[in-house]
Amino acid sequence: MAGIDNLNPEQREAALHKDGPLLILAGAGSGKTETMTQRIVHLIKNENVRPENILAVTFTNKAAKMMKERVAKNLGDANAWVRIMTFHSFCLWVLRYHGEELGYKKNFAVYDPTDQKAVVKRLVREMDLDDSIYKPARVLHDISKFKEAARSVVDVDEAATLSGKLFEENIATLYRKYQAKLRSNNAMDFDDLILNAVRLFEANERILATYQRMFEYIMVDEYQDTNYLQFRLVQLLADKHQNLCVVGDDDQCIYQWRGADITNILNFEKNFKNTKVIKLEQNYRSTEYILKGANSVIANNQERKKKKLWTDRGAGEKIAYRVVRDQKEEAHFVASEIMKLLSEGQRFSDIAILYRTNAQSRTFEDEFFGLKIPYQMLGSLRYYERKEIKDMISYMSLVQNPDDDVALIRVINEPKRGIGPKGLAGIISKAAEKEISIMQLLTQEDGTSDLSSTSKAAVAEFVAMMTSLSAEYENYKISEIYNEILERTRYIQILEAKNRTEDDARIENILGFTDAIIEFEKENPSATLPDFLENLALMSDVDSHKDGEDAVTFMTIHSAKGLEFPVVFLVGMEENLFPSPNSQKAVNGIEEERRLCYVGMTRAMEKLYLVRAKDRMLYGRYDRTLESRFLGEIDKAVLDGDVLPGADVTGFFHAPMGGGDGYESSRRISSRAGAAAGRGGLLGKSGGMSFAKGDKVSHPKFGEGLVIEVNGSIVTVIFDSVGTKKLATEIAPLEKL
Repeated sequence: MAGIDNLNPEQREAALHKDGPLLILAGAGSGKTETMTQRIVHLIKNENVRPENILAVTFTNKAAKMMKERVAKNLGDANAWVRIMTFHSFCLWVLRYHGEELGYKKNFAVYDPTDQKAVVKRLVREMDLDDSIYKPARVLHDISKFKEAARSVVDVDEAATLSGKLFEENIATLYRKYQAKLRSNNAMDFDDLILNAVRLFEANERILATYQRMFEYIMVDEYQDTNYLQFRLVQLLADKHQNLCVVGDDDQCIYQWRGADITNILNFEKNFKNTKVIKLEQNYRSTEYILKGANSVIANNQERKKKKLWTDRGAGEKIAYRVVRDQKEEAHFVASEIMKLLSEGQRFSDIAILYRTNAQSRTFEDEFFGLKIPYQMLGSLRYYERKEIKDMISYMSLVQNPDDDVALIRVINEPKRGIGPKGLAGIISKAAEKEISIMQLLTQEDGTSDLSSTSKAAVAEFVAMMTSLSAEYENYKISEIYNEILERTRYIQILEAKNRTEDDARIENILGFTDAIIEFEKENPSATLPDFLENLALMSDVDSHKDGEDAVTFMTIHSAKGLEFPVVFLVGMEENLFPSPNSQKAVNGIEEERRLCYVGMTRAMEKLYLVRAKDRMLYGRYDRTLESRFLGEIDKAVLDGDVLPGADVTGFFHAPMGGGDGYESSRRISSRAGAAAGRGGLLGKSGGMSFAKGDKVSHPKFGEGLVIEVNGSIVTVIFDSVGTKKLATEIAPLEKL
């Protein structure tokens, strides 16, 4: 029991718990993964529980992989029988066996967000709707909400009709058509995986009983992030034995905007009687000053279970708070600090820049590009979403599931085969009329009757190629199938023939995809093509984080969940940015934003920077800012800075965001600034001076310089010390010499 002996008393108590419901309230960095691992090991080694009777469910592939590796170190071969999976992977596994009960073929496809958007875009065009109103992201958000609440197409249709609102009626119609299209394509999206698994269990007691018997002990990680359907799935599976252990932290529930229901963890004891509650409050990640700062912020939330993180790692460095002029100076300050940190022994990969919204990344990208500081971005265009890679994935999807219309439409003319948009539109329309998949249509004699002879020949060649690959794929390794696709489509040769610089990178990506396939095959020797495609479809932002790459990581705080870094810069600490302006409209919106702040702060292990700009250009608007209310909630004793929150001339406030004095004053400042800009500038630190090309000027930080361009209130100055800078005259402290 050496593993358990290394646990602290609370972790040990949790790991030794056997029967009955268990709620482990695990604070950030409190060793929950090791606790869950040792509980699995203890159940098998000391309680004689069979490995195949244990199910552990996580939210990300990365978390599942980490737990599998740790369990394997303790159990060896027995680990192979423990099911450690994500929610989506578990449901997918169940539905591969029982999907036919719901009318799906076993080779159904799983649509990722790109595929989903392609379906919605086509439906919006078919319905002749305004795509600026019915944006795919908005439509899919609504559809996801319907599914998370287990609302059927009929239910949504009826509610929309009763509302009498055209928008809601159109959304309901899109939902109905979207589900019909997925059905005809033999496809499910991510929400369908869980929804269909729940419907399967609710409708078929025999199948449910099979899985209830199979899994006597169930463990769920990150329980605070579960939605209604995930709660219902767990409830159904655990109903027979009641040996349900959930691990989570209500203080880190930051996904309510996409369905997470914090009441699942807050009401766990009500939903599962005789629950034992254990709190893990010792933090192994961060130093004392960082934890005290995070604790002082989250303590202001009312909707939470009381807990307080502590550490024996020592006090560490105080939290650095810095106020800068604007977003450009913010990026410059962060870059300068990073260079100092490198001289002190840190690596680029030790550092993360966290922000509230992706729009904040641009100035950092510009600054880092200029200084040649390497960086990687989470939440941006992933490798697997690049056009050429998505083309290859679509070919592979079509091999597995010939009825996948989304994949077929994407690649039928990639590379070019002379099938024009008009001809393709006719094929799509005819398949819809016959209510069959496009591939089924193309195999019929009259399927291509409206095409030109050249197009008919191209389609026939394409169908023959895909039919042959589809019939053979189960007999070959994934890498062999991929190489066959490359050879038969001549995708690389056609790119080479174009002889364009941008195509060289595409060729490299396509060849590099072979590496990803071979690595997957090595890690999963018995894996099939469907296994590989499922793994790609279920990848999250956290899964795409490259631990081995020596680069600074840029990401939103939402994407940072589950990660940790020695150094963290939490930037944009301003009202109406963090907390966001929309949070005032949501029920308990500020509390969720505060939890987000807590998550951001607790990603830092050794050093935490909080940075705020006095002025910020965002979404084309230049605003004077107010410091974030969260800054004012931090214990001043843990902060280090020339200016502490509350001392800034713009003023700090604690009023609620929903119409409080602080919020109104922020709006008035922004309004005055905008109006003044329209009049040609406002009296600021430059005293309302006008500047002309050729003027010599002085700046307290940059020294003397020469004006080389004037564009309204923006002047471009070349300084002797730092080179060229663009400055806003209404705020820049420039003096004419």
